[in-house]
Amino acid sequence: MVTKEQERSELHRTIWQIANNLRGSVDGWDFKQYVLGMLFYRFISENLTNYINDDERRAGKKDFDFSKLSDKEAEFGRADTVKEKGFYVLPSELFKNVTKNARNDSNLNETLSAVFKNIENSAKGTESEDELKGLFDDLDVNSNKLGNTVEQRNKQLVKLLESISELRLGNYSDNTIDAFGDAYEFLMTMYASSAGKSGGEFYTPQEVSELLAEITIVDKKNVNKVYDPACGSGSLLLKFAKVLGKENVRQGFFGQEINLTTYNLCRINMFLHDINYNNFDIAHGNTLTDPKHWDDEPFDAIVSNPPYSIQWEGDANPLLINDPRFSPAGVLAPKSKADLAFTMHMLSWLSTSGTAAIVEFPGVLYRGGAEQKIRKYLIDNNYIDCVIQLPPDLFFGTTIGTCIIVLKKSKKDNKTLFIDASAEFVRGGNKNKLSDANRNRILDAFKNRENIEYFTKLVDNEKISENDYNIAVSSYVVAEDTREITDIKDLNNKISEIVKRQSELRTAIDKIVEELESGK
Repeated sequence: MVTKEQERSELHRTIWQIANNLRGSVDGWDFKQYVLGMLFYRFISENLTNYINDDERRAGKKDFDFSKLSDKEAEFGRADTVKEKGFYVLPSELFKNVTKNARNDSNLNETLSAVFKNIENSAKGTESEDELKGLFDDLDVNSNKLGNTVEQRNKQLVKLLESISELRLGNYSDNTIDAFGDAYEFLMTMYASSAGKSGGEFYTPQEVSELLAEITIVDKKNVNKVYDPACGSGSLLLKFAKVLGKENVRQGFFGQEINLTTYNLCRINMFLHDINYNNFDIAHGNTLTDPKHWDDEPFDAIVSNPPYSIQWEGDANPLLINDPRFSPAGVLAPKSKADLAFTMHMLSWLSTSGTAAIVEFPGVLYRGGAEQKIRKYLIDNNYIDCVIQLPPDLFFGTTIGTCIIVLKKSKKDNKTLFIDASAEFVRGGNKNKLSDANRNRILDAFKNRENIEYFTKLVDNEKISENDYNIAVSSYVVAEDTREITDIKDLNNKISEIVKRQSELRTAIDKIVEELESGK
């Protein structure tokens, strides 16, 4: 019996093999679009086929197989299926059938181009149009990155299709559908670690994502909706599907992403995790100056790892100081550091009983000027629930120790909890990782809200205001001194012994030299 872990590591090994075989001259971070795009194409083909087959077989057609229908026969079910699934793929255009004929198709690039266009167009004029639009844009089958001639490009495409088709992704009815999501997560992790910053800025390690999700749902069995204003490829949002179960996120998954490629990846990721188009709303654009979800807030759970200390318009845009998200603090985050603008945005869109957990750059905890004024607003209004110092070298693209700020609007006390988790890690490969034990220790401390020597400190907000609204964890949690205690008396005796011995040796050496000289 193959265990799930064995299945998973075999899947990971095969995927990495595919990526390496096909990569060639194409930069790894670029090439993941092709691997992920084809993985997505296979997923929606199989997902749709299984959905239709199950439906027909329940109705008594035991041997029904959608993939063997003619396109003409399949047209009859189009409208109903699009309403349910959000998209449609004709039998001749299914991944399985295109792959079967790929080697003999001298126009494979054109075939694939038409298939992708048709899948996207299947949603045109329907409720799912926005969710499908542009999803295959990054899978450019005519790109020179695949080869200089059509023949070379098609050769690569055949290899790609066949490799992806050989992946053992299990049967949906065996509940291994998460193999697709898992394959996606693995690729993102591997590319992010090998691509350094260019990949890492879009990716939060899974263990950190899990911790953020768990923090926001303490004592909750379900939430109305979850939100990430800088959602990248969606890995943080999708942790709720894992931690709570997607059916317990009642009104769905919401996010916004400024980078077009990553925005497409996020929507693909939703489909890969079998989140129905009705249950997610991912928008493209700049959250700080053009937020897309005014009609959907407030949110019960907000998680985010926004970009660190990026430029934004700030007070150069006279409208922003009157924006209801930023105006309560009376000041805008500095133009060169948008961190606390993201924080204010999330606080504004947080429900009264909700929790937000945000990964922050450590500078926001103690810098002066406008940032200090924003912290004053947050502390004086008792919105900061907890500050957690994370270990260094957890994230791709940076070795710095980041932190988590937890926001709540309805706290039971007038205090802020500080947790020093800087030593809570294990070394995994060339990065530090949060183990399950590390994560649980942080989570337990967060729930219990008690003082633990060298680890946590519950501090009155008044004391924080006396400390100029500095909320760096090291200002409140005293680090354990692990240096050896030295007995001064004992040390002095040892030094005297050494000096005495040194003097004896010197005398002995002088004597030897004298004897040698007199013997000349």
